[in-house]
Amino acid sequence: MPAPRAPADRRTLGEEIVAVLALSLFASAVYAVLSLVEAPLRGVTVAAANQDPRIVRQVLAVVFGLAPVYLVWHMTRRTGEGPGGIGLALDRPRRDAAEGAVLFAIVGIVGIGVYVAAVTLGVNRFVVPLPPEGHWWTIPALLLNAAEAALVEEVIVLGYLVTRLEQVGASSRGAVIASALLRGTYHLYQGWGGFAGNLVMGLFFGALFVRRRRTWPFVVAHFLLDVAAGIAYLLLRDRFPSLFS
Repeated sequence: MPAPRAPADRRTLGEEIVAVLALSLFASAVYAVLSLVEAPLRGVTVAAANQDPRIVRQVLAVVFGLAPVYLVWHMTRRTGEGPGGIGLALDRPRRDAAEGAVLFAIVGIVGIGVYVAAVTLGVNRFVVPLPPEGHWWTIPALLLNAAEAALVEEVIVLGYLVTRLEQVGASSRGAVIASALLRGTYHLYQGWGGFAGNLVMGLFFGALFVRRRRTWPFVVAHFLLDVAAGIAYLLLRDRFPSLFS
């Protein structure tokens, strides 16, 4: 399917892209690059989830972390294209959820293999995908963090960015590659395995998005991936400590 017609001139859209990314994931990408340069990979543990031990701060982090998603939602309504212009129409939730579950199964199997191989080769850091343990709110916080990550990454980096880049003149292939590179870059704090795995996932998600123009299945898939990673950590860390510590 073709990209929706641009709601504004290219310069305005370009400035909008810069503003949205500066308020969301571009800073994460820059800090991830610094993290890769400043610290070793082998034997280092990093957290992929908020580690604050206070539930109030966990919730507040999610609320404010979703602000860029709300900004994108607001701008699509203000320009007249509506959320459906970036794949966020709410007209088929069951089908979107089912497609997301299928994507989760496909990407989850590949992702486990990439992570295990990367840690074994010493090109990836150990990743803690769970909020602080030992609290009644550990699992609810995991769900909140997963929802935040899924919405921020898939709405902004996939649905919004790919669409806007096409509207300012990029080819669909170029837009997908740029989106995937950004996705891989802000995961560099994990190491080269995190970069490679997310780059490939970004290319896969992007190729499907430009064909279907639906963002919700990818939000669902990402949410399920993060939740599954957290639960797997709880269940397997003692059995396979070399992968998680």
